[in-house]
Amino acid sequence: MDSVTQAALGATVAGAIAGKQCNAKVLLTGAALGTLPDLDVVLDYGDAVSNTIKHRGFTHSLLLIPVFSLIVSWLYCRFRPDAFWSFNRVFLLVLSVLVTHVAIDAMTTYGTQLLWPIPGYFEVGNIFIIDPLYTLPLLLGIGVALFSRHRGGQWCKAVVVVSSLYLVWGYAAQQVVADRVEKNLAAQNISDEQVLITPSPFNTLLWRVVVVEGDQYFEGLASLLDSDSQIDFIQRSRGKWPLEEKPKTLEGLEAFSHGFLGYRQDQDKLIVSDLRLGMADSLAFEFVFAKETSDAGWELLEAPTRYPSERSLDQISVLWERMLGNQEIDANLQQVALNKTND
Repeated sequence: MDSVTQAALGATVAGAIAGKQCNAKVLLTGAALGTLPDLDVVLDYGDAVSNTIKHRGFTHSLLLIPVFSLIVSWLYCRFRPDAFWSFNRVFLLVLSVLVTHVAIDAMTTYGTQLLWPIPGYFEVGNIFIIDPLYTLPLLLGIGVALFSRHRGGQWCKAVVVVSSLYLVWGYAAQQVVADRVEKNLAAQNISDEQVLITPSPFNTLLWRVVVVEGDQYFEGLASLLDSDSQIDFIQRSRGKWPLEEKPKTLEGLEAFSHGFLGYRQDQDKLIVSDLRLGMADSLAFEFVFAKETSDAGWELLEAPTRYPSERSLDQISVLWERMLGNQEIDANLQQVALNKTND
């Protein structure tokens, strides 16, 4: 999740544990702890792909967080002894804030290495990385807690429950869409072996569906407000990796994306795209892996670089209208995709 959400979640979790002792200092401490795991973004692993796939690594590991929490708790109690803040209570606060940070990250589509150093990326995909409906109650709870005598902890508990219920709602909505997707794939004779269902930006009503089938993939939108259960999938070329040699960075990206990758050429650049995040023609994570040589071959880059993605407010407005159930937009998207294919 974004930094504001993580700070707000950390503050409210800390306030809930502090109870009647909830105050500005506790909330600030929780906010700082809530953003701490994401400080790994300052680390440079040598190239753009490694920096992407190794984010949410050791700082998000459920195997390391308890150890780190023990160290932080011991240091606090050693140098700031307090009758109320016993070691057990400090440990509970630190552990809870860090674990909830990791848990909410794992609910987005961007994979989290929950068991680092054991390989594996975990994600549920029931919430977008920025969702105001999840974050706003947390911010409201913090504001009220700051001005509530001895009841700040109760307000924090309440908003943590409300935000957690929103996550449950997101998962339930995802399952409703999944049932609809399954029926559509069967009716349209599309493989259901590799399917991704993820929320579109800033909401849990409109869901993006990506289905990989060989050298092609299908992309569709499904809103809970749709009157027609049919999903109009747009068929797109996924491409292939053109070289015999496969660099380790590409293998890492394949594991990170669970195989939801696309390959294309843009002028003299060989671009590999993570198909899960963003929308086609506006994907969030695209990387240049090679450049075309004079003899029409490819030369691998020593370090893959980030390929800039195009985004516009028009896309958000279109998705907003589609979220409200306007399925006519799907036909327009189909035509745009067809025109680009012909070009």
